Amino acid sequence: MSRKVYVLLTDTGTVLGKMIKLYTKKPLNHASIVIDEQFNKVYSFGRRNPRNPFFAGFVEENVRGGLFRNADCAIYCITITEKQFQKMICKLRDMEDHKEEYRYNLIGLIAVMLNMEMTRKNAFFCSHFVAAILEESGIDIKSQKPLSLVTPHDIKESAPLELIYEGKLSTFITDSHRKYYKEFTPDSVEVI
Repeated sequence: MSRKVYVLLTDTGTVLGKMIKLYTKKPLNHASIVIDEQFNKVYSFGRRNPRNPFFAGFVEENVRGGLFRNADCAIYCITITEKQFQKMICKLRDMEDHKEEYRYNLIGLIAVMLNMEMTRKNAFFCSHFVAAILEESGIDIKSQKPLSLVTPHDIKESAPLELIYEGKLSTFITDSHRKYYKEFTPDSVEVI
């Protein structure tokens, strides 16, 4: 049995995102891993409180509002084995259970700009986290860099991903919602 998981790359327009974009010269600067087709289970390293960029770490993201409301995105799909999926779920659950032990690796983000490998225990930035989750689940992303230097652009270039959508995240979420939930119309009522 195979499963589909998704890598979501976004530009949320935050100050940190704009600074990263200046350095990378790439349009999308935040990476998340999505483990369900409805995009309800989205994980990354980012703000724990949308209003406070300094309180950051492992997060389950709500892509239907907040910082993601006007985000541009690219969504990539990868088909993995059940064993790889279970490894991913176990790792994510463990991180969720111990999320207070994880922190955002701002120093590591600066190290990327200096091209210096810097791995810190239980500290990640978004693309380092996504690359590590994929690798730890047995999905080779074929990066020429250490995981602590991987950018969102590197993930899309090196992982075996298929682009399925590019545009406004809100449009994708709305269209996906229609795919799973049939709209009620008087014409669709069956009389018994």
